[in-house]
Amino acid sequence: MLHIHNTLSRTKEPLKTAEPGRVRMYVCGMTVYDYCHLGHARMLVGFDVVQRWLRASGYDVDYVRNITDIDDKIIRRAVETGKRMGEVTSFFIDAMHADERALRVQTPTAEPRATEHVGDMLDLIGQLERKGLAYQADDGDVNYAVRAFPGYGKLSGKSLDDLRAGERVAVGSSKRDPLDFVLWKSAKAEEPEESKWTSPYGMGRPGWHIECSAMSKALLGLPLDIHGGGPDLKFPHHENEIAQTEGAYGGQLASIWMHCGPLMVDADKMSKSLGNFRTIRQTIGRGAAVEGYDPAQGDDWFNPREAEMLRFFIVRNHYRSSLNYAPDNLFDAQNALDRLYQTLSNVPPASVTLDWRSPAAQAFKAAMDDDFNTSGAVAALFELAGEVNRTRNAETAGQLRALAGVLGLLEQEPAVYLQSDTRYRRREEGESEGGTLDADAIDAQIAARAAAKQARNFAEADRIREALRAAGVELEDKPGGTTQWRRA
Repeated sequence: MLHIHNTLSRTKEPLKTAEPGRVRMYVCGMTVYDYCHLGHARMLVGFDVVQRWLRASGYDVDYVRNITDIDDKIIRRAVETGKRMGEVTSFFIDAMHADERALRVQTPTAEPRATEHVGDMLDLIGQLERKGLAYQADDGDVNYAVRAFPGYGKLSGKSLDDLRAGERVAVGSSKRDPLDFVLWKSAKAEEPEESKWTSPYGMGRPGWHIECSAMSKALLGLPLDIHGGGPDLKFPHHENEIAQTEGAYGGQLASIWMHCGPLMVDADKMSKSLGNFRTIRQTIGRGAAVEGYDPAQGDDWFNPREAEMLRFFIVRNHYRSSLNYAPDNLFDAQNALDRLYQTLSNVPPASVTLDWRSPAAQAFKAAMDDDFNTSGAVAALFELAGEVNRTRNAETAGQLRALAGVLGLLEQEPAVYLQSDTRYRRREEGESEGGTLDADAIDAQIAARAAAKQARNFAEADRIREALRAAGVELEDKPGGTTQWRRA
């Protein structure tokens, strides 16, 4: 049985769904005002693996991941660029989807936008107001009365006294209590008209926290089986969601709460606010795509080998672990992934049906059923790769590829993957992306080497081999000649 670490209970619990055989999972998604960075990649890939394993385990999965398309940061970006908010959000939504396709992140069942559910948010605010949990302040904002909800702090483990000790009331604040948070923001004259909605509380827009409470209930109902998100959402966002939803409707918002671990740079979490972030595009993009998104590029903007390197870098670590970003760690992930592809290149895999009774598949399953332990599952893949290398069995190679596919890995053709250029190291070391040999030039050098061997000019053949090696190209020689090549 699948066991999942529940942030709420601080223990691993068996997955028990409200409806047998069906999982209703809601994950907090992006605020679309900029490009996705590697911390976002970790969340996107992490929960993609979760829904993949749930489906592989036989569940019907309703996976909802929202888009926040109304927010102070979006308004600021629109004003700074002189564009409409809809233009800003549409552009960055398209860029996000391109990033997801590059990383083989499957499309959620539904991807609601906050602006599509303002009516649901107002209904929820009205329900809270009727229950004495919301009030309109003198400045026009509608706030949640935190102290009126007895369970506040149960997810994060923060007590009201601890929270109160760290709070200060801002000058001119109309809140009754500094812990109260906004449900509906009163419109300001200088804000764009498209950021304002009519409501019983006057013109304004929803607060951030109310969005997910309204959308999750509207699309999935209550209680959710799983609610997930990034590590920084546990408090206050998810704590506030609990207060809103359970305050309005009673019962539980979610049976299991999941939070992925942070992506660290040195000792700090990667984030836009700290300025230490690196975008997905900067990591796996080609040429101009490193700097930004151009719809005309289609899906040719990224390097498939580097994209899978990034996915593998994330997947081979447990989703709750603290993951340290450093170029050397990505290089190490690339080398490890290359070894798996080299195995499939040496022993072309047969097309097989995954045999879950095999020892390797059983080890893989045991790891994944233990709180989605992908590090253990990847270890099972390398054990199986070792068996393939020993036995040279195409069926076993097929099992390796099929198991890896559950994690969204090893789905490229081995020869194509191994011959793809990798530019990430050169970018990290400040070198130009140009100057590498393309496939035609490599094939020409291999032909010249074969001709030199035929003429018994072995010194020239050795020189060509060493020159290719210096250019990052490794040749595989067999009695009949060079059978294949790969980029180191």
